[in-house]
Amino acid sequence: METAMKAAGSEAGTTITPAARVALVGVHGFGIHHLRNLERLQAGGRIDLVAVADPQPPAPGALPPSTAVYPGLDDLLRATRDLDLVIVATPIQTHAPLALAALATDAELYLEKPPVASLADFNRLREAAAVSGHGVQIGFQSLGSHALKAIEELLAAGTIGTLEGISATGRWVRDRAYYKRSRWAGKRRINGVDVVDGVATNPLAHAVATALRIAGARTTADVASVETELYRANDIESDDTSVIRIRTAAGLPITCALTICASESVEPYVTLHGSAGTAVFHYTEDRLMVEGAAGRTEETFGRDDLTENLLAHRAQDVPLISSLEDSGAFMLVLEAVRTAPLPTPIDPAYIRWEGGGDAAHAVVEGIEEALEQAVRQHATFSELGLPWAASAPVSFDVQAC
Repeated sequence: METAMKAAGSEAGTTITPAARVALVGVHGFGIHHLRNLERLQAGGRIDLVAVADPQPPAPGALPPSTAVYPGLDDLLRATRDLDLVIVATPIQTHAPLALAALATDAELYLEKPPVASLADFNRLREAAAVSGHGVQIGFQSLGSHALKAIEELLAAGTIGTLEGISATGRWVRDRAYYKRSRWAGKRRINGVDVVDGVATNPLAHAVATALRIAGARTTADVASVETELYRANDIESDDTSVIRIRTAAGLPITCALTICASESVEPYVTLHGSAGTAVFHYTEDRLMVEGAAGRTEETFGRDDLTENLLAHRAQDVPLISSLEDSGAFMLVLEAVRTAPLPTPIDPAYIRWEGGGDAAHAVVEGIEEALEQAVRQHATFSELGLPWAASAPVSFDVQAC
């Protein structure tokens, strides 16, 4: 089959490189995105999707005819040999056991974000990855943006002066149906198992991860402190409106002000605050706006695909864009959220509901301005004196990790 092999060579001889044998665990939710991407790669002869696993069968016609379907990863691994890549796109609380099972094979691992639901599981996964010698790519797709290289260059050139701080701002809309889509949505734990489905750890996790990467904070050693102030407007366990305040080991402040209780969804962005200007990175669009002494510029960049990068890592030892080790800084933030007190309910007097039925969504009064003030001042909601902010920042003991 043309999709099964890729030819490269010259008239003197041709080297046939077999397409990478890939298994996908989780074909619904974000797994649909992976299916589309794998279809593209298979059409180009890069991969062969040999098997998928999901307790809920895929839709008819969603897979190549030759792809085997199994109810779970254990069944898939018992029946499938010589895998090159396993992709895990399943609920957060299943990441750790599935990732460990995948690493027991000879395959590289692509694990969706967040990597796992606790720092203890992260450390277990790191140890297993080290023993296996296999690459582990974490699904922070924004880290593949070519804009990150442009940001490095503008900082080195002093285009916005000295970098004084970084902020991440995210305001999305999520309705009641969002929390009914699965039993783990909006949960901190299920039957004693960590889930940690908060605004900073799942829907807007890319905002946090991208800000950390720009700040040079990749591993656990790159973070000096984390503070959280967590709230919820919805009737859920986890936070939906929060400020996360981080200081890197180099002393750079990072403030993430995030909500899924806005009046309308706006593309999230990371702002670099310099002594002589600013740079704003809209990471879902790979769009970078820079304003400095020389004026204002805007440019949209390309992006490297993380699956292709992982395949190149396996074949040619190309460095991973979003490695497990480099998600350590993000995992400290997740651990701070996981161990923080329960999110503080926002007084209903400051919440309005728009829409009806399952399409209804909560809007925190004045949240847009509150987010802007928080990132501008590197302050939490309570420090801003907002009338509904009845909590206080909670410090996480980074040194104990």
